Amino acid sequence: MTPRESIPPSSAPRATWRHYLELTKPRLSLLSVTTAMLGYMAAVPNWEWLRTGWLVLGTALCAGGVAALNQWMESDTDAKMQRTAGRPLPTGTVQPGSAFVLGWVLCVAGLAVLFRQVNGMSAFLGLATIVAYLAIYTPAKRWSRWSTEIGAISGAFPPMIGWAAAGRSNPELGWNLFAILYTWQMPHFFSLAWTYRKDYAAAGMPMLSVVDPSGRKVATRSFVWTVLLMVAGAMPTLLGYCSWYYFAFAVVLGLWMLKSAFHFLDPARRDTEARRLFYITLAYLPLLLGLLVADRMFFRL
Repeated sequence: MTPRESIPPSSAPRATWRHYLELTKPRLSLLSVTTAMLGYMAAVPNWEWLRTGWLVLGTALCAGGVAALNQWMESDTDAKMQRTAGRPLPTGTVQPGSAFVLGWVLCVAGLAVLFRQVNGMSAFLGLATIVAYLAIYTPAKRWSRWSTEIGAISGAFPPMIGWAAAGRSNPELGWNLFAILYTWQMPHFFSLAWTYRKDYAAAGMPMLSVVDPSGRKVATRSFVWTVLLMVAGAMPTLLGYCSWYYFAFAVVLGLWMLKSAFHFLDPARRDTEARRLFYITLAYLPLLLGLLVADRMFFRL
C-alpha cells in the first residue's frame, strides 16, 4: 500500500479526533517540545512566560505536522510492521489525503507562530527540522544503514530552536545542546531498532540491526555513542555555563546509562539489555536537561 492508497472508506473504522491526534505522535512530539523549551530556558534563565508559550505552541504544531507527514510517507512500510500496523493510515481509519492536508496545515501554522511570535531564526530552524526529517531522514530509512545517524540531525534541532528563541545568546551552549541531543539519539534508537529488528526486516528497511544479525555492531556503536554522550553532557560545566554540582549529577547519569550500554555488548544479555537501555535513555534526557536548567537558574543567574 503506497501513501496514496488506502482501505476503502466503507470497510474502514470511522475516524475520530483520537485517530487524528495519533497521527501527530503525541509522545514523540512532546519530546521535541520539551527539548525546545528546555533549550530556551537554559539559554536565558530569566525567561519570558509568554515567549515560552509561543515557542511551545509553534514547536508542537511543527512536530505534529512532521509526524503526520511521516506517517503519510511511510504508510506502506507501517502496514508491514507489527508495531505500526495498527496506526490510522495502515488500517484505513484515516485517509491519506486527510493526513497529508493535516500535516502541512500544522507545519505551516507552526512556522508562522515561530516567525511572528518568537523570531525568524527559530522559524528557520523549525523549517530546517521539517526538511531534514521529511526530505532526508524518512527516505534514507528505505535505503541506508546510516539512517539513524542521518535522522539524528533533525532530532537534534529542537533545543537549537529554543536557543534561537532566546536571541542566540550563548552560542557554545546552543551547539552543546545540539551535541547532547545528537549523541543521545544513537543509543536510544539503536536499542529500539534491535528490539524491533524483525519488524524493520519485514518492511525491507536496511537498518543496522537488520544487516547486522549478530548485533555486535549495534551494541558497539551504542556503547561508543554513550561515551560521547557523557562527554557532551559534561561540557556545559567545562564551558563555564553550569556549576560542578551539575557536572557531578551528569557524570552519575552517564555512568548509569554506560553500565547498560556495556551489558548490551554481551550477546547473552543483548535482547534484555536493549529494552533496558531504551528505557534508561527515556529517563536520562529529561533528567539531564532538567538539571541543566535548574543549575542555570540557581547557580548561574
